Amino acid sequence: MKALTWHGKRDVRVEDVPDPMIKEPTDAIIKVTTTAICGSDLHLYEVLGPFLGPGDILGHEPMGVVEEVGAEVTHIKPGDRVVIPFNISCGHCRMCEMKLYAQCETTQVREYGTGAALLGYTKLYGQVPGGQAEYLRVPQAHFGPIKVPDGPPDERFVYLSDVLPTSWQAVDYACIPDGGSVTIFGLGPIGQMSARIAKHLGYRVIGVDGVPERLEMARRHGVEILDSSATPNVPEAVRELTGGRGTDSVIDAVGMEAHGSPVAKVAQTITGLLPDAVAAPLMTNAGVDRLAALYQAIDTVRRCGTISISGVYGGAADPMPMLKMFDKGITLRMGQAHVKRWIDDLMPLVTDDSDPLGVMDLATHRLPLAEAPHGYEIFQKKQDGAIKVLLTP
Repeated sequence: MKALTWHGKRDVRVEDVPDPMIKEPTDAIIKVTTTAICGSDLHLYEVLGPFLGPGDILGHEPMGVVEEVGAEVTHIKPGDRVVIPFNISCGHCRMCEMKLYAQCETTQVREYGTGAALLGYTKLYGQVPGGQAEYLRVPQAHFGPIKVPDGPPDERFVYLSDVLPTSWQAVDYACIPDGGSVTIFGLGPIGQMSARIAKHLGYRVIGVDGVPERLEMARRHGVEILDSSATPNVPEAVRELTGGRGTDSVIDAVGMEAHGSPVAKVAQTITGLLPDAVAAPLMTNAGVDRLAALYQAIDTVRRCGTISISGVYGGAADPMPMLKMFDKGITLRMGQAHVKRWIDDLMPLVTDDSDPLGVMDLATHRLPLAEAPHGYEIFQKKQDGAIKVLLTP
């Protein structure tokens, strides 16, 4: 089969690889019909190379049609249309019983002290072959796959794999009070959907980004916008819009790739040039994140407000402004999305023909799998208006 494989910094290739096979009775094989490039994939493309191996198959936002199931998989069958959550969870361990699926004790990667294994996402999370491929082996398929109805286009459902649950959790974790307000830093796919979900739930939303196409997309979905490229002091601008207080909550949908952190940019660049044996311990023990967005979030949120972090960070020793956080009484909530926890909330919205979350207005590029390297390049460089790229194997 064809699959997108990693070979080095900014070097991804579509190659022939062996077809996946059933290995465990809880496995399934799906024929991928749509898969997406995630902002988190750009961390693999740019920064997290020390935790990848040449030939690793990327991608964690797939959907498709079931081809084959293992003996213990009974809730799906060949021919079913399914979305595959990006985290791999068993459904029956203590964490899964608490609906904390991103911390599944069955698939935790204890070698690295990390949570549940993820599709297509480095040795840190199990080095499981990903979904930017023609076919995908799905571990823990007795629980994970989400059945969706036949008929509507894939675009209605594919975001259930990551974007929508991550965005719903980001808003839930933000603890916005009734009638309250939230500032969202970063209007990529997660920021866009977080903004729409917050609007759908009745909150005031201010979106911050510096890319014109992202700002325009948010604006047409009713979001107040601040252009960070033309706003010298974003936190002060938000306070001016909110009676001098700041918004009740802030969502950081940017993470480690934020602009405006020159020292961390140099650290990321140097780390990317080092041999893996040197770079890996440096990444896990040093400050290599660009924290500009998080610092602005801390400055923007009102006193005793909540910051919800959905953007991925990678360093273990990044400095935090603890004095300011303590003085303001800020609550932080963060973590990988517990995908299946939120599906009951989201399914009625994506099956609604009125498309209340605008899922049909997120993808800007639809490319064949063969053009995936081009998709990565334009998404990473923010070229050609790229906000969300879907791939068709």
